[in-house]
Amino acid sequence: MENILLVEDDLNLIDGLEYSLKKNGFNVDIARTVREAFSFYEDGKYDLLVLDLTLPDGTGFEICKKVRLTSTVPIIFLTASDEEVNVVMGLDIGGDDYITKPFKLNELISRIRALFRRSNAFQRETAIVSSNGITIEFLNNRALKYGQVLELTVSEYKLLSLLMKNPNITLTRENILDKLWDGDGDFIDDNTLSVYIRRLRRKIEANPNQPQMLLTVRGVGYKWNVVK
Repeated sequence: MENILLVEDDLNLIDGLEYSLKKNGFNVDIARTVREAFSFYEDGKYDLLVLDLTLPDGTGFEICKKVRLTSTVPIIFLTASDEEVNVVMGLDIGGDDYITKPFKLNELISRIRALFRRSNAFQRETAIVSSNGITIEFLNNRALKYGQVLELTVSEYKLLSLLMKNPNITLTRENILDKLWDGDGDFIDDNTLSVYIRRLRRKIEANPNQPQMLLTVRGVGYKWNVVK
């Protein structure tokens, strides 16, 4: 049975969430502040975190940043705002998904189950993948370029991992969003995905203006090119 830490300060919402999560077979602990969340999390016993974005003494972003220093536990943000800047920020600092209030409890349960499926599948994959001088060590959650650790955001790391696991296969925008964020992509536009691609190119390519590894297939999508 999976253990979930719910960090939320709305008492009315807490009751419904706690009931629904327990009804669906999850163990749940509840924290109402950033301080309480850190106190609960010190035990390191959780399989997933559900973080409200706005809390009395801080934000869910603060919790996510600290957790990501030592853990890859799945994280879902609860937010009253679906502004793209908040969505991108949450994904960049390590969030795996987000859901905008008000939401249906069944939708949240579906998102949680999807994250657990992806997390379990990830753990079963090959420990190391290498190509063109780039190596990804999945067990250590890091990428290296010719032996030097690449400073990647969580979203950049996920994107690179996805492309390297599918060499010479063109992945459409929809493919990428479905694999990385398990959604239909309505909250993120082509320009935002292009920003991720551009950032990643700057970090892995010798000349980002003439990419050899990460290619754009005009009008279709992106692919990882294996250069012999």
